[in-house]
Amino acid sequence: MDSTCSISIWYYCASGAIALIVGLIINGYKRRRLPPGPLALPLLGHLHLLEANVHDGLGKLSDKYGPLMTLNFGMKTTVVASSSVMAKEILKDHDLDFANRSVPVVARCIAYDASDILWSPCGPRWRLLRKICVKELFSSKSLEAMHDIRRLEFRRTVRGIYKDSVKGVNSGRVEVAARAIMTSLNVATCMMWSKNSDTSAEGKEFKTMMGELVYLLGLPNVSDLFSFLEFLDLQGVYRRTRKVFVRFDKLFDSMIEERLSGRSSGSDFLQLMLDLAKGVVHRDDETESIQLTMKDVKAMLLAMVGGATDTTSSTVEWAMAELLQRPEILKRAQKELKEVVGLHQAVEESHIPQLHYLQAIVKEVLRLHPAAPLLVPRCAAKSVDIGGYLIPKGTQVLVNVWKIQRNPQVWKDPLVFDPERFVDGKMGYNGRDFDYLPFGSGRRICAGISMGALIIHYTLASFLHSFDWELPAGEKLDMREQYGLVVHKAVPLVALAKPRLGSHLY
Repeated sequence: MDSTCSISIWYYCASGAIALIVGLIINGYKRRRLPPGPLALPLLGHLHLLEANVHDGLGKLSDKYGPLMTLNFGMKTTVVASSSVMAKEILKDHDLDFANRSVPVVARCIAYDASDILWSPCGPRWRLLRKICVKELFSSKSLEAMHDIRRLEFRRTVRGIYKDSVKGVNSGRVEVAARAIMTSLNVATCMMWSKNSDTSAEGKEFKTMMGELVYLLGLPNVSDLFSFLEFLDLQGVYRRTRKVFVRFDKLFDSMIEERLSGRSSGSDFLQLMLDLAKGVVHRDDETESIQLTMKDVKAMLLAMVGGATDTTSSTVEWAMAELLQRPEILKRAQKELKEVVGLHQAVEESHIPQLHYLQAIVKEVLRLHPAAPLLVPRCAAKSVDIGGYLIPKGTQVLVNVWKIQRNPQVWKDPLVFDPERFVDGKMGYNGRDFDYLPFGSGRRICAGISMGALIIHYTLASFLHSFDWELPAGEKLDMREQYGLVVHKAVPLVALAKPRLGSHLY
């Protein structure tokens, strides 16, 4: 009996050892089939090779290791695509395989366990949320219905700049991003829950919290790189995010309770989501089995306002900075505005389709300064062959659109700001041309392109038509970037605004 027992023990030990060896061989084979990359340090991986502006550093590494390369950010295996060919394979040819997100700790916390449209996994619930956005919130009909709200908020912004300029407030200095984000946030909160972020208590609190959230989302977090350390929260990022989340949650609970009790009303996104959560709004066969919860409602409110403010204000700031560096382009844009709009009236949304050079300026800004230079991180849902290499299941995948949109083989003088590239109007934001992907591509392309592009164009047109702009005397532009999920100017742009219209138009 002892002999039989010993044989059994040895059998199981040998079987386990063989299984382990086979597993290591298979894993080693898979790793050998990963795209190339530099030698990694133990535990740290390639963290020592990253630069402050991650997208720029990754672009330099791709010059050496190729358009598809593997890096280890701590313990997180990451594949980076840096060419239009590789981007097409990931975002189009294998779109579904890479449709899920690699969710950072901060996003998982703030987005109600990644249940919003940005971070949730691709599935029936996500499809319903996206359909709500595309068909109900960002449709042509919905945008037209909110026209008067946008017009009012843009007028308020222009009037505020005018008054400060006339009165000499801050010596006429305008912090461009602050004005742009105030406008887009006001528009977004009015669309979401029919309250202005300046005049309502909820809006003012929301504005403060959004600033904190944007900062936290941009922080490198050890917990994302070494998952076994997440419970320690070494930098305190989770604790800080949790505090912001609790404040957001209480604010949303208060607004929802107010709406459900009948103390407030509105034909807005909040009401639409509440009706969906109650099953009032009809849904088609594909999504009729999905029941939204209050958690979904709150997650979507936060995602919609957050997505509508930070990216648009950053793009407007970069646009103004580039124009101040190239005053001849600024003057040409103002000439077009004078010809199309005239100096006898304020610019309207209806003028934008006729402002072809302004549209080219915005496209060129988004080429040089895509708001999310690496897009939103994706995750391989299964092991996939890309470009002759194997991308294992669970691998984080980044698409470096910043690098793709500066490819000298595609773009002549790629570092030069030149709107002429887009004057023919052939290249757009639909993600079908993989040399130009400022809003991404595939099923996870930005759902709010129509709204975002409208706000950017309207803000820039209003600023350029209403004022002449110049830098304060003796100051030079600082074009350095500050990396984050959204890339901002490291030093906020401050410029002088001089009214160029009659006082009655402000």
